[in-house]
Amino acid sequence: MSGAPWHNWAGNVHYAARAFHRPTTLDELRRLVAGSDRVRAVGSGHSFNRIGDTTGDLVSLAGLPPTVEVDRERGTVTVAAGLRYGDVATRLHEQGLALANLASLPHISVAGAVATGTHGSGDGNRNLAAAVAGLELVTADGDVLTVDRSAGDRFAGMVVSLGALGVVTRVTLNVLPTFTVRQYVREGLPVGALDAALASAYSVSGFTTWRSTDIDQVWRKQLADAPPPEPDWLGTTPADRPAHPVPGMDPVSCTPQFGEPGPWHERLPHFRLGFLPSSGDELQSEYHLPRSAGAGALAALAGMRERIAPVLQICELRTVAADELWLSPNQGRDTLAVHFTWVDDAAAVQPVLAEIESRLAPFDPRPHWGKVFTLAPAVVAATFPRYADFAALLTELDPDGVFRTDLLDHYFPRA
Repeated sequence: MSGAPWHNWAGNVHYAARAFHRPTTLDELRRLVAGSDRVRAVGSGHSFNRIGDTTGDLVSLAGLPPTVEVDRERGTVTVAAGLRYGDVATRLHEQGLALANLASLPHISVAGAVATGTHGSGDGNRNLAAAVAGLELVTADGDVLTVDRSAGDRFAGMVVSLGALGVVTRVTLNVLPTFTVRQYVREGLPVGALDAALASAYSVSGFTTWRSTDIDQVWRKQLADAPPPEPDWLGTTPADRPAHPVPGMDPVSCTPQFGEPGPWHERLPHFRLGFLPSSGDELQSEYHLPRSAGAGALAALAGMRERIAPVLQICELRTVAADELWLSPNQGRDTLAVHFTWVDDAAAVQPVLAEIESRLAPFDPRPHWGKVFTLAPAVVAATFPRYADFAALLTELDPDGVFRTDLLDHYFPRA
């Protein structure tokens, strides 16, 4: 029990589990799952709601063998699900390979990020789960189920699974040749130029404090052979010192800037693997909107900037390409993702969050499954065309609710 993670990374969720387990073999994990009435896998603990909580057994996969198996003929890598993306990326780069996209944090586990639809950025880049070509999972009866894209539509329902279908033990990902990226930080982007900025490079993030009408920073991650931004690019000025997304925080944890070329896995994330990106004293929320509705949605939020700013650390704006995964926030539509990093004060944030959700309602927002949100189940269900299909799949694969949580029961009530 020593060192058991009884709370999430941010410390705002204290797990209700009766026991914590760290199996070291697949057979040990299978016996644990088969003998438990309630069990959940926990990854890096980077979810800010209770999606990973359980009153039963909490299990970490960090003790399983950290396998990374490349299949060059198929263009894939199969990895232990508990590995962090940063560790997988380092090993891939050493073999001349890469993933198409990474999230802002390389510290998150592969299985956890995939299960919640976590993403990076870029008009041409889909979320991390879209790279999944196969899964191995332990089902409620302790059996091992292996699925891949040959399962067709059903596979699209099993990738972003919220941990509700079983304990994922291995993930197969598509890979491509390694590539080099340069990162530039620009300041003072007029909001009217945001769409052009987000479309301007391989991966782009805009950061705003909502204290002015401008976007405070633009982090532009471009392929190394692309020309650098012009001195007056879109009315911005180049940052004259290393930047951190959150004003006042030490940029030592951030990836290199000023156009210094480097491998994909050391530029696409905002933060370095060897550093903690922040203290964790924060809450996070994120809403995924149709890309075409972005300008209208941001204008709606601008009308409440005086309420957002006092409880906000930073707001990040990113684009994500459409995919076909049933519970992906990007299913069927190109997306503008609006991400809020709040101060660690739930009572102060809650009423602001309620107004944000009300103002975004006309734009059919989809929540990030691992963040704080209060949208009603019927509202969420209406934005996902395959919501009912996933609910049926959940009942089929876990009829006794072994992997269910209170949050899952709220959004996917038992029949």
